[in-house]
Amino acid sequence: METIIFDKPRNCACLMQIEAAKAVVENTPLSPAVEAELRYKARVRSTHYSTRIEGNRLTLKEAQDVIEKKKTNLHGHQRDVKEVRNYWDALLKVEDWAARKVDFSEDLIRRLHAIVEKGLRSKPTAYRDGQNVIRDSQSGGIVYMPPEAKDVPALMSAMVRWICKVEKENLPVPIIAALVHYQFVTIHPYYDGNGRTARLLATFILQQGGYGLHGFFSMEEHHARDLASYYDSLVVHQHHNYYYGRAEAELTGWVEYFILLLAKVFTQAKDEALRLGKTGIPSEPEKLRRLDHRARVVLALFAKKNYITAKDAAEIFGLSIGLSD
Repeated sequence: METIIFDKPRNCACLMQIEAAKAVVENTPLSPAVEAELRYKARVRSTHYSTRIEGNRLTLKEAQDVIEKKKTNLHGHQRDVKEVRNYWDALLKVEDWAARKVDFSEDLIRRLHAIVEKGLRSKPTAYRDGQNVIRDSQSGGIVYMPPEAKDVPALMSAMVRWICKVEKENLPVPIIAALVHYQFVTIHPYYDGNGRTARLLATFILQQGGYGLHGFFSMEEHHARDLASYYDSLVVHQHHNYYYGRAEAELTGWVEYFILLLAKVFTQAKDEALRLGKTGIPSEPEKLRRLDHRARVVLALFAKKNYITAKDAAEIFGLSIGLSD
């Protein structure tokens, strides 16, 4: 893994800000309906903005219509519709895996990428077998040349081992999420879908590690609103070739960008929770507090529907009716 040199006062301050916001949100009583609505809106924004970063042409309203199945086909935008639908399904799957404390692994990565690219029923995808290149959309010039395909399996395996190691060593979860995001897009193990998958993996790490914040925030929205800062922070070495400096680059700038942004996003979520909490919403009834994650996900469906079917519940978990995952 590349070198990280922290500006300790600044990063520590951001990590403390993240912890403080997390504590406030977790201890601010909100009704199940309000929680469900906040979580739903954040998911919609995450889905729209993460796909938009990669060139998706749907508006936020159109993306929401696709998610709610009000529109299943937009003329000339079939690929955009599919990308939004797949990302939404992948995000729900990430939330489910994180809640069940599924281990971070290459199998999880392959399954997640398969959903992003092909949908819920797809088989885990294999890593690329050839070279891919990232080019400037306007000039066509090479922006980044990832490692050769023959090196990808070893690099991915090393990344997973490193993540599992630092989790046990109690490296702060936000920093682990930042490094997962960076290392995945640096290896670029697939021909397409690397950016979307990287952002979902960062979300998985945050949620699995207890930094999901009830799903009230969208990092993807903030990346998309300032793409220049997002991309500039990911460029940690002047040479575009992985083998000429990128592999040993210093990651301080990227980690600082990620932690600073996460602190900002968490603070906004905290302020929103406090605002809604001032309405005098009582604590959840005892029976609602007993609900596990899956039951809460099903309950959240009622935020947008008057009734749900077994098919709706199965679809949100990526299951076939009558079969378990």
